[in-house]
Amino acid sequence: MFELIRDYLAQNPVLKLPAAGLVILISYLIANRLVANLIIAFVARTERQFDDIIVRHIRPRRAALLVPLLLINAFAYLIPAAEKAIQTAVLFVALWLGVVTFNGLVEAFNDIYEQRDAFARGSIKSYLDIVKLFAVIMGLILSISLITGQDVTGILAGLGAATAVLLLVFRDTILSLVASFQISANDLLREGDWLEVPSFEADGDVVDISLHQIKIQNWDKTISVVPTYKFMEVAYKNWRGMSDSGGRRIKRALYIDIASIRFCDDAMIERYTQFDLIQDYIEDALIRIEKWNREQGLDPNVLANSRGLTNIGTFRAYLIRYLQSHPQIRNDMTLLVRQLAPGATGLPIEVYAFTNTTAWAEYEAIQANIFDHLLAVVPQFDLRIFQEPTGNDFLNFARHT
Repeated sequence: MFELIRDYLAQNPVLKLPAAGLVILISYLIANRLVANLIIAFVARTERQFDDIIVRHIRPRRAALLVPLLLINAFAYLIPAAEKAIQTAVLFVALWLGVVTFNGLVEAFNDIYEQRDAFARGSIKSYLDIVKLFAVIMGLILSISLITGQDVTGILAGLGAATAVLLLVFRDTILSLVASFQISANDLLREGDWLEVPSFEADGDVVDISLHQIKIQNWDKTISVVPTYKFMEVAYKNWRGMSDSGGRRIKRALYIDIASIRFCDDAMIERYTQFDLIQDYIEDALIRIEKWNREQGLDPNVLANSRGLTNIGTFRAYLIRYLQSHPQIRNDMTLLVRQLAPGATGLPIEVYAFTNTTAWAEYEAIQANIFDHLLAVVPQFDLRIFQEPTGNDFLNFARHT
């Protein structure tokens, strides 16, 4: 059959060009309408996800254009006057179609990688950006060689002479590449990390890491874009350690009015012993205090000479036991109640503890509930929270004077 067609075309050369056009059209229809559609339909029916990603990025209908392009290149001799120009144009289009398809495969590989558990160890997008950039550069070099007819080695030699200019042009790319290596090697940040970058007013989750920039979605849903190389120059805070630990720190102080601090009398002690959390503490403390005073020969009625319970010390004991018994406070992490230096706003009693969740809303609710209770229970220890006088305080003072 094919020999008969060839002999017939040899006897009727005027039909060669229409026949070539028909072959090219049929090849396009077969590759684009039949093969590409069959591939898309087959992939859509599979349960696997990676083949859907590959098809979405390489676009089979676009890649199918390579078949008619190669045939056009093969039949270019039928138009001798324009053979060279046709072949150059076809190879140029085929070259960049190949570059685009290759970069699509690289993007598909990144999407497949990000769906795997290994993605938690770090993004490879910046490295794949280098691969895509290299493919584009090679495409440019081959395009120049194709159009000018100059050998590739000669073009590369010319580029070597222009190294200084290239370094200047690709300065940000080179800096970003070095920064990407350092970020990945030291595991400094990943997609999904909560970052604070004060110099760029960025505070939120990392949503994308690429070669040239890192996108951070702030808590107000705005997007901050920070050049990748800037992360080697500016200070930033990564909250991943907090998220990985499973606990978030509470570090807040109550300010006690110093004028309300005093030794406990018998009535106060009797009332405090009714508090279940510190009942054993008070009993043990009274025994130790009595033993100390007796051994030292001190009169317990002279409080300046002897030891005795104070309401602030008892409150601190209550506070630490309250936190230890709280179901949403972690006892396997740092937990302490400390007294800071007194100042113009009173005596700070600081709570330093960790919640059993890192979820922002839950953390804030736990912290608020704890301090709701503490602020309400302070008067039970004959203490007062320090608060600067307000306009209402001055009004009441004026009424009583």
